[in-house]
Amino acid sequence: MKKRSIFDRLAGTVPLDDYEYDDDVPVRQPVRAAQPVRQQAPVPQQPVQHHLVEEETEGQLPVDVYQTPNEIVIRTFVAGVRADDLNVSISRDMVVIEGSRDERDQLPDSDYFTRELFWGSFSRTILLPQEIDVDMASAGAKDGLLSIILPKLDKTRQTKLKVKSA
Repeated sequence: MKKRSIFDRLAGTVPLDDYEYDDDVPVRQPVRAAQPVRQQAPVPQQPVQHHLVEEETEGQLPVDVYQTPNEIVIRTFVAGVRADDLNVSISRDMVVIEGSRDERDQLPDSDYFTRELFWGSFSRTILLPQEIDVDMASAGAKDGLLSIILPKLDKTRQTKLKVKSA
């Protein structure tokens, strides 16, 4: 009987009855350490740094959009943004929020341990689920939370016009 390679045995291409075992291969005994194993000192974690590779990268605001019976409300955090640096554009079916958040302290990257805050320009376009009354919309910011109130258009509302005779 021909001795099969280890690959044939591992792949299962050889029937169990055809296996041959090497009796002359010495069995390895586990090696016991002569000295107790020393535990390594914990390695200090390297500072985590998140960098924006390009200055032209624009951030996107996370928003909450919900409705009440008469309004659509948009809320987002704009902490650290001055009202002059915030632009809100609305149409009947869309809202665009744009702005810029400027970093106050200019520190070298090597002085940071962690850098996760977003600095620079940001924008967010929100498609509305229904048309709104642009003229009655309002926006306000308090404690860094921007709230935009958008009154819904009542499509079922009807008015009667008086016809004037000329």
